[in-house]
Amino acid sequence: MMTMTKTTLWGCCALVWVGSVGAFAPVQLIPASSQQQLQQQPALFGVLQQQQQQQQQQKHGLTSYQAFSKSSSSSSSSSSTRLYMGWGPDPIWTEAPVTSTKSACKSGICVTVTIQVSSETAAAYTTPGQYVQVKLAGDADAKPLFLAMSSAPPSSSSNNDDENNDPVEFEFLIKKTDGNVWLTDGTATLADVSQVLGGGFPIEDNLNNIVTYDFPTQNVILLGVGSGIAPLKAAIESNQLLLADSTGKPGRTARLYYGVRTPDDLCFVDRFDEWERMGYQVVPVMSGGDDTNADDASAAASASASAWQGRTGYVQNALEEDGVPIPRNSGALLCGMKGMAEAVKDILLKAGVFEGRVLTNF
Repeated sequence: MMTMTKTTLWGCCALVWVGSVGAFAPVQLIPASSQQQLQQQPALFGVLQQQQQQQQQQKHGLTSYQAFSKSSSSSSSSSSTRLYMGWGPDPIWTEAPVTSTKSACKSGICVTVTIQVSSETAAAYTTPGQYVQVKLAGDADAKPLFLAMSSAPPSSSSNNDDENNDPVEFEFLIKKTDGNVWLTDGTATLADVSQVLGGGFPIEDNLNNIVTYDFPTQNVILLGVGSGIAPLKAAIESNQLLLADSTGKPGRTARLYYGVRTPDDLCFVDRFDEWERMGYQVVPVMSGGDDTNADDASAAASASASAWQGRTGYVQNALEEDGVPIPRNSGALLCGMKGMAEAVKDILLKAGVFEGRVLTNF
């Protein structure tokens, strides 16, 4: 049986956000174009909705495979399961300057990094939730990071202006780990950056499309955990969700559930007031509550958590408590861990939200 390397597995996992669509499964991957009558293999990660398969492949250039188990199953099914592996086309690397690295929250567990890319690279960033690969400049063997932009896509007028060749800064929100210290410790001045990859959140096709669904989208729910707020920030500040705002402009309503462990872990706090003016109800949710341990948090963080008067628990619990307004007229954007994504999707579907309107950026 063909085996996938650890690097490939981790790369794909990063693209689907910490394995948010399922567990790894030992399967043989065969190009779809060269296989016939492959058996269906359940419990595979990365399986997309049947009705979205052809659309996703054609629109986003993802690599298509079919999978089967080599075990002597008695099943005679001739159906097949199509996998869309998130790494897509090979990266085309361009050296780019790292223009800033700043702490993104009081606890310091996340940083915002800005990287200056060419106008040509920036022009391909059109949909919130798209990403680039980033690695140490000049190191062919370096393991790349897969980073969704937290900055909104550049304006269409900027993209269409042939005379505007100015570089553009992409902003990223990154949780510090041993594997990204070269970028998050503030010493990097250059990085190799790929072309823009992925399709992002399919907002236009599934929220703004009144042909596919008989019910227009009137409410949008955004749910993010930790640094998963990054592509949601891009969606909010892109204005592609078509919200009503405090000026009385007609449009949709929206709620943002943002989960972190303690208040000191909240990122982009300085943007919350602006998001509220834009029409978003911001609902921070603390999962740590009063259980913050001195072993893994500072005394200040412990005091902050103890003093928290807002929502506690998990974002899926907060969503369940609040309910889904007019489910047939609601859509959702998700970015977070597997358990959260599965729980949220279950709540939304049981409430009556169309499955195609539960959007992820992988």
